[in-house]
Amino acid sequence: MASDGAAQPRMRGATQVLNEILDDLRVNAAEPHAADPHDSEPASTARLGDIVDRLDERAFGFLLLLLALPCCLPFVYLLPQIVALPMLALAGQMAMGGRHPWLPRKLHDRPFAVGAFQSVLKRAEKYVGWLERIASPRWRPVTGHLGHRLVGALMLIPIASILTPLPSTNTVPGIGVAITALGLIERDGLLVIAGLLVGFVWVMLLIFLGAEAVHLIRGWLGL
Repeated sequence: MASDGAAQPRMRGATQVLNEILDDLRVNAAEPHAADPHDSEPASTARLGDIVDRLDERAFGFLLLLLALPCCLPFVYLLPQIVALPMLALAGQMAMGGRHPWLPRKLHDRPFAVGAFQSVLKRAEKYVGWLERIASPRWRPVTGHLGHRLVGALMLIPIASILTPLPSTNTVPGIGVAITALGLIERDGLLVIAGLLVGFVWVMLLIFLGAEAVHLIRGWLGL
């Protein structure tokens, strides 16, 4: 019986929990329109705060995962920059020792299309699913309170890269943040470190290539 608690996160993976929340929000959004026979496709919208209110103590990980998934899509430049702002706020709260996400009222009440996020989740499940299967609680200090704060501070760097509206600045860091968030949800310190390494290696590579490009351009211009 002692193993039941450890098995629970594996039985209900992150994408499953998020899908259940989004399904519930979709049903709640449709209920007011059910009596109207002319409204065959009611707008299924919800607030970002509605998701926060339904999450447990792993809310930081769940929210970061949900927001990071659109950033993992290549050749998308506007949406990643939009979701990077609340991601920065969440990582900053983690770094300051926050136990549960707090959102400004404007962001808390911001509506979003439930179907759009469900579509992103559906596309991501085949990639996230295998990580959920290998994830398990390990390296506990990394996901403990002090580790939680350090992880939040370190995530600010790859998230800042996502915020930069330049080619190749969002996909790989977004994948790194998503892996880190999944590690936080599953309390898997190894997965958290792997995600941070993915994000940091890519950011360092971009900085190196950018510096080399500047050096070459200066050489061509004779500066």
